[in-house]
Amino acid sequence: MRLRIFLLFFTIISFNIHSQSSAKEMIDSLNTISNHEKKVALCSKIALKLQNSDWDRAIKYIELAETEAKKSEKSELTLAQVYVTTAKMYSSKEVLDVALQYYLKAHDIYKNNDSPEETAKLENNLAIIYSQGKNKEKALQYFLKVYRYQKSKNDPVKFVKILNNLGTNYLSKNLDSSLYYYHKARVVNQTINDNNLKIYVSTNLARAYALKEDQANAGYYFNKAFSLVKTTDNNLVQAFVYESFADYNLKEKQYDAVILNAKKALELYRKNEYSISGLNLNKILYQAYINKQDYKNAVFYFQKYNTINDSIHIEEKAINLEKIKLEQEYKARSQIKSLIEQKKMFKYFIIGLILILATLVLIILLIKYRKTNIKNQLEKEKLKTKMKILNQNLDAKNKVLIGKAMSEIHRTDSINEILNDLKKIKLKTVSKEIQQAIDLVLKRLEKNLNTNSWQEFEISFEQVHKSFFYKLIVDYPSLTPKDRRLCALLYLDLTTKEISQITGQSFKSIENARTRLRKKFDLTNEKVNLSTYLNTL
Repeated sequence: MRLRIFLLFFTIISFNIHSQSSAKEMIDSLNTISNHEKKVALCSKIALKLQNSDWDRAIKYIELAETEAKKSEKSELTLAQVYVTTAKMYSSKEVLDVALQYYLKAHDIYKNNDSPEETAKLENNLAIIYSQGKNKEKALQYFLKVYRYQKSKNDPVKFVKILNNLGTNYLSKNLDSSLYYYHKARVVNQTINDNNLKIYVSTNLARAYALKEDQANAGYYFNKAFSLVKTTDNNLVQAFVYESFADYNLKEKQYDAVILNAKKALELYRKNEYSISGLNLNKILYQAYINKQDYKNAVFYFQKYNTINDSIHIEEKAINLEKIKLEQEYKARSQIKSLIEQKKMFKYFIIGLILILATLVLIILLIKYRKTNIKNQLEKEKLKTKMKILNQNLDAKNKVLIGKAMSEIHRTDSINEILNDLKKIKLKTVSKEIQQAIDLVLKRLEKNLNTNSWQEFEISFEQVHKSFFYKLIVDYPSLTPKDRRLCALLYLDLTTKEISQITGQSFKSIENARTRLRKKFDLTNEKVNLSTYLNTL
């Protein structure tokens, strides 16, 4: 164990020396470049070289790249490239929240500049970040976006990869969806010559069917994966198949097969034994030997499992400490940016003054509008008063008409009384001369009585209410002169009793006349007042 740690430490030191040497050459050449975009590219490379050996310097060079990007002709797109590099650096340190912020910034720039290919790449990175952060729903959203994009492109290799990612994303939550995407990947896989991808997809199909307890299909796809294993030299791909099959054998209680396949996988993972897969394989072997009651081997693999587990935990602690440090640095830089923002407050102050002036102009316009509104209200009041006066005049004229009609009735009644009295006197008078004189007076009174007073009333009425009788004649030509007279009196809002007194007809006769009128106006079944209806004309 000590020898392994020493070798790892020696490798890291050698790598750091090489990285620093390579970075130094690039730093020296940086001073000879004047082009902003080339400077951005070189600064990004230097930052990536230094990220594992000297994080502080790496950050300084990435900040320099950002400054140079803002000066370049294509500042937005160049800045997006810097954001992507920064996100990758923070992602390598597992500072996922900061990496996510930079990826989102770059994503917005590419999306606004209509760069679908770069946008799709970033959405794939965002999906992976969200997946690492165990936000499966958000990861799925971005995976589906990449899926839709790749579906429209003629690149089957990338399409199979995203289908495989989608299937794996669904593996723990919805096996039917997982199988759907794996099968789609399998169909597309048939059109390309990439055995590694075919092995991954076949193995994932076998895993999904195993979880669904469909042994026939699980066995079929494991056999298919093993038939392709011999065609690849990629140890990690081969190890993935053996590890998956060993896990399946353990669930099926085929312990000899578990041991055989798990050991093959461990042999293939020999250079990367201290990993999650190495940990998982030692656990599988320990469980298989326990079930076989081979306690000696069980203890051996349990100890290996513990050793790897402790090693991984140590690495996790180191990463967490680095993460805390990076987060603090990020907060400090945020505070510096906040101070820089305060210098911009003067500009905002000017903008504030402009807004105040705009507000004052708006208030003046509102006052002007209010005055106009008050003026309009006064005009409406004047018009209302004028209408009121007109209505009052109309009421006065209507009263005059009614008074004229009433006085005509009284005049007629008086003449009729005189006529009756004279006729009685004539019958009692013996003298022919007096009778002739009475006849002469009777003729004059009867002549005066027969004057067409209603025609005079109609003329007076028409002067006040223009076109009323014309409208009646046009709309209702079947109306008689008596009907029209009754309409005029109803229009003046007189009661049946008042009309009876004016016309000298009985109350019942007036009611019958009203009923006939309603019938002619087609209002028999309508709940409408006759006077109100006539006023609408």
